[in-house]
Amino acid sequence: MNQPKHVLEGYKVLDFSQIVAGPTCTLMLAEMGAEVIKVELAPAGDGARLGPVVRDGRSGYFVQHNRGKKDVCLDAKTPEGLAILKGLVKKVDVLVENYAPGVIGRLGLGYDVVSALNPRLVMCSISAFGQTGPLAHEPGFDWVGAAYSGITSMGGEKGGSPIFAMVAMGDVSTGAHAMGAVCAALLYRERTGRGQHLDLSLLDTYAHYHEASFQMYSLSKGAINPTRSGAHSWYASPAGVFKGRERYFILIAPLEQHWSKLCEAMGRPEMARDPRFTDNETRMKHLDALVDTIEGWLRSQPSDDAALETLKAHHVPVAPILSVPEALQHPHLRQRGTVRTVHDRLLGDLEVPGFALRFSDFPSPLELQAPLLGEHNAEILAEWLGYSPDQIQDLERRGILRSGPA
Repeated sequence: MNQPKHVLEGYKVLDFSQIVAGPTCTLMLAEMGAEVIKVELAPAGDGARLGPVVRDGRSGYFVQHNRGKKDVCLDAKTPEGLAILKGLVKKVDVLVENYAPGVIGRLGLGYDVVSALNPRLVMCSISAFGQTGPLAHEPGFDWVGAAYSGITSMGGEKGGSPIFAMVAMGDVSTGAHAMGAVCAALLYRERTGRGQHLDLSLLDTYAHYHEASFQMYSLSKGAINPTRSGAHSWYASPAGVFKGRERYFILIAPLEQHWSKLCEAMGRPEMARDPRFTDNETRMKHLDALVDTIEGWLRSQPSDDAALETLKAHHVPVAPILSVPEALQHPHLRQRGTVRTVHDRLLGDLEVPGFALRFSDFPSPLELQAPLLGEHNAEILAEWLGYSPDQIQDLERRGILRSGPA
């Protein structure tokens, strides 16, 4: 038996998604060897093709999120275009879409339709707020979901404006949740033969980020009201951002074994027995004094590197806060492939986040290319659906199939 190229080789995915959340899910499936057919709706295709950095008509944003996919671009509102999509539905294991709820149904490909065409199909719908509920039909993006989930309220200075990290944390995490749900549904299908409809929401995903605040508010009957607390944790100390001589550090030592080691690292073992700092509760009450002491020690060291080495030597959980350029060049991130250099046929070499899932049977990542708009129209229609060259040319001539620049 030949060794498969990766763990999901042989599975076929029809991908109607765009921008980040859905494409993250299907990229992860492609990274695991699944054959992914990306469907772009004519004439515009995926909006990610338009920016934010475009060179020679090629978007790095699109490339990052769509490597490893084949591409079909068509007019789904025509009978011929819909017939192609229904034909593909019959051939695949998974359908992923992240339109607003109801849109895929109006295209003629709701779950009632696709499950009748292919009862073994796993359909995954990704949306901002879910397929049901009072917010379901409101438009939403990553930060909108973060706002409704209470996550945004947790960032920023106490009493000041809420702030949010400038990354697509919710979109990417929702895509990863969707990937996990798809794989679980495929496993269930292997046992039962039945497909199903998965409802993944950005808001539901964001709620998982509350590792403590929901249950602490609930169990305290409102006496504990979690909110933003600036550079330091609202319930654990020390845990937060500390200023060294020139750079900032994350330092986390609220557990007693770490707190005592921090005191030893600073040459102040007696601090562990100071009544102001003996446990987490007292340290929270005297947070300002504690921060001043730790930052004073950091600034007293010969350099930030020296302070970092001392803390690491005492096994204190600490890290320098790296900039994006620094993270791109960090030896650990480079060695593990956490940051990966990929080659695009138009953009050349570029750095992207690596694949976070590691498999002992498949130690090397797959080399994947992002598609051009409609690049695989002829290949997919001929090989999957048996269309003749004349039929394909006719569809191209009438504008039902599209290809070329976005």
